[in-house]
Amino acid sequence: MPKPAALVAAGGIGACIATAAVPPAYAVTPAPADTCTVRPADNNSEAPLSCLGVTASLDRLPAIGERTTLTVAVTAQTDVKRAGLSLQLPPALRVADRNPALAAPTTDPFGQRTSRTLTLTPGTRTIKLKVKAVAAGPAQIQADISDIDRPDPRRAGHASVELTIGKAKGSTTKGMSVTKADATPVGGPTTHDRPARPGAAAPAAPSTPPQAAAPGRRYAPVCVNGTLRNRFQSSEGGSWNRKADRDLPVSNANVTLWGRAAAGGGTQKLATGLTGNGDGAFKLCYTPTTSVTSRVWAEFQTQAGTMWSVVDGYNRRYSTTSNALSNVSGSKSLGTVYANSGQSRAWHAFDTLNKLWWERGSTSTCWTSNQRDGRCTPITVQWYPGSRDGTYWTNRDDKVHLADSDPDSGHTTIHEAGHSLMGKLYNGWWPYVTNCSPHYVNRNSSTTCGWTEGFADAVAFHTFKDTVMTWGNGSSMNLGNDRTTRGMDWGDACEARVATALVDLWSQVDGGWTKSNSMMSRERQSTFREYFLTDRPAYGLDSGSKARNILYRHTIQY
Repeated sequence: MPKPAALVAAGGIGACIATAAVPPAYAVTPAPADTCTVRPADNNSEAPLSCLGVTASLDRLPAIGERTTLTVAVTAQTDVKRAGLSLQLPPALRVADRNPALAAPTTDPFGQRTSRTLTLTPGTRTIKLKVKAVAAGPAQIQADISDIDRPDPRRAGHASVELTIGKAKGSTTKGMSVTKADATPVGGPTTHDRPARPGAAAPAAPSTPPQAAAPGRRYAPVCVNGTLRNRFQSSEGGSWNRKADRDLPVSNANVTLWGRAAAGGGTQKLATGLTGNGDGAFKLCYTPTTSVTSRVWAEFQTQAGTMWSVVDGYNRRYSTTSNALSNVSGSKSLGTVYANSGQSRAWHAFDTLNKLWWERGSTSTCWTSNQRDGRCTPITVQWYPGSRDGTYWTNRDDKVHLADSDPDSGHTTIHEAGHSLMGKLYNGWWPYVTNCSPHYVNRNSSTTCGWTEGFADAVAFHTFKDTVMTWGNGSSMNLGNDRTTRGMDWGDACEARVATALVDLWSQVDGGWTKSNSMMSRERQSTFREYFLTDRPAYGLDSGSKARNILYRHTIQY
């Protein structure tokens, strides 16, 4: 899907009124670096230049039954002893003729995948693979290259091809649209010919779904229940050539029950609500105006009340529509409804934000304690298939921008949402940040960059209860550290040191991060030094020997 005009934002630099774009977390020092020029994302993106790159293309757009050649070109600007190339085909495409240079393809609900390791020297290598279209509908081919031994976005690349496969010759088109789509069958993705049902944006869902009031005769209330789930691939628990397959309920998603009282009649909104936290269950009730309701179905949107949402490049929320129940005269069940497979990353990012919501450390019903109940500002994530507009947050519109595979990493999603959380704590103010684009989690940048990026890392670590940074390509790096850790700079200009010091302060001294967040909502900090030496003592948070020992362990001394 094409994206709208890109936001122009300064890389990691902001002021009280000016726009600030906050780049993603990155690991490890670059290769013989600073000379690498492979651009993995849009020119206006905050994603760094890389020493590895990959492109993917088809020699023709195939209809069902037709073959085409997938060409994958890997570019290296440095020597890599063990580079991992991973290819994934959607269920609508299959390997037609196996390439002996690639591993035997494996098949799962997400399609087919194959891979191989390469020893790279500067230059470009090309691999070709014959594929066949076997089903109609939206499809995405993905290719990833990474340095297996040195996980780092600056030694990795991602490419994708989006198409919509047609049934007749010449009917396949470039691009794919999945913003409004039908649920994926319980057994896995198949072709869907049924047109999308009419729907509307779901409002903020009340705690108790309202029942439709209708004039005339009243019949006994009818309830429709079920469960919303999502199948997705997760970098957490995965690797460069095989991300972890997940099948989990979707929590706190807006759901609307739609219906038609009579065949051919108008569509009516019957009830609204939220899926259950932790189980994805829903039960929506309405009072019918006829003894039998001709058709009833549910629509789920990537919005949680009004607190967070995931939108496409045109700011539209994703929606999945269930199968319809016919001739409903009593309470029914829709059973398990699976989010549309083309939307799985949107729903993964959405449910990841639910994890942060329950760990947000606020004393109000908003994201932060300085916002009043009922006057909360949401966290909004923008993502769409094939997006190159990421990975960053900007305070211009308080929106997180995720690139194509970013949602596969919950840590990446929460890191960027952590910037949004800090912006809310500071009521829209942002520190003047220097020397932050590029920045590396294990190297010194500046004390202002170490603070803003370290806080965002700490939000991810606090949410997932670990110290691991993962990326969308499946690679990861444990950033747990002490004074004996090698390959990591010392002091509060290194974001990994700040992040781990923060999570240890919260868990070992403060009894959680709620008090710290409340303090940050009243006082603004530009550096970790200011946070620790000035504002913590003024707010009654310990900065004594126990707290200083934690900082010392992470090589920070004041």
